[in-house]
Amino acid sequence: MSDVVLTSVADHSDSKDQLGCRLFAVSAIGIACAAALLAGWAPLGFSIATVFLFAGPHNWYEIRYFLSRMPSRWGRRRAFYSIAIAGCVGLTAMFALNSWLGQTMHLTSEGWESLSSLWSSSLILWLAVLCQLRVGESSKQSSNQNTKQSTKQSTKQSTYQWGDWVWPVALLGVGVAWLLPMTLGFGLVYLHPLIALLFLQRELRRRRPSWLPTYYCVLCTIPILLAVLWMRLASAPDLPGEDNLSLTIARHAGSNFFSGISSHLLVATHVFLENIHYGVWLIAIPLLTFGRVPWRVAATPVAKKSAVWRWVVRGVIFGGGAVVLLLWVGFAANYPMTRDIYFTVAIFHVLAEFTFLIGTV
Repeated sequence: MSDVVLTSVADHSDSKDQLGCRLFAVSAIGIACAAALLAGWAPLGFSIATVFLFAGPHNWYEIRYFLSRMPSRWGRRRAFYSIAIAGCVGLTAMFALNSWLGQTMHLTSEGWESLSSLWSSSLILWLAVLCQLRVGESSKQSSNQNTKQSTKQSTKQSTYQWGDWVWPVALLGVGVAWLLPMTLGFGLVYLHPLIALLFLQRELRRRRPSWLPTYYCVLCTIPILLAVLWMRLASAPDLPGEDNLSLTIARHAGSNFFSGISSHLLVATHVFLENIHYGVWLIAIPLLTFGRVPWRVAATPVAKKSAVWRWVVRGVIFGGGAVVLLLWVGFAANYPMTRDIYFTVAIFHVLAEFTFLIGTV
């Protein structure tokens, strides 16, 4: 009798999981299709509305998410996290300084390119250091595991093989940064939104591994929708409007860099990818981690380090909420200026994403 009951409970759980998986797939595809439709139909208005509504909240949730993933005791990872935090702060300050210098000193295109190459080189070298530290951590962890010797050797060998590529790739990247100065910057503009999909994949692997095959199928809709956008807008004229806001949105999408490509296509592509990014951070991941109150400091591992860290975490959480409100006020008062400031400072969350991707490899 108990076996029958257990089987019935298991079947009910499986059917519930399958229903949740289907709802997830249908919802994700529906949101992606709606984002593509609005991005192609009204890219400027859609960009203005979504940045106003979602830019601040998604950054706030990302910071909260990263705090929940940072271990309470750094131990042998102290060097990694110290360099990671210093790099995030330093590179963000450098990015903002470059923007300020370029605008106040009215730099020529060569001056802009030199600043961009310098920042890109610093970013690549910082990432290389983090990767090298992570390789060292992985090799130590594998050597301390109580596994068979053959397994240990194969794990260490794969780790060292991955580590052998870090600096050659980094030096190649630095060369590209100086030969094609603006390439990395606009590469981040278009590839960064997709990083959120990697975090979603990791959450699914932890919480709903049976959904992963469906998730990979859902991902295939993104290149399909992009292809439809590009075919639809390949010969479209540039977006109308010579006002400061329209020009700023087009410039953020790379209209000054990608010559010969319609600004309508560029802005539509950028706003579509940005909304995929917002959807992951504000809908998908919060639903997967449902039950974790975002402002509950006690649930944050790093807050357990000390009383000082509890106040730091509390300050970040509630201070971040205040910044979101301040952003909304700024957008309402002077949207173009606030948007420029936001996209300059928001590089911090891009760097934080890289940190946590490397740290969890």
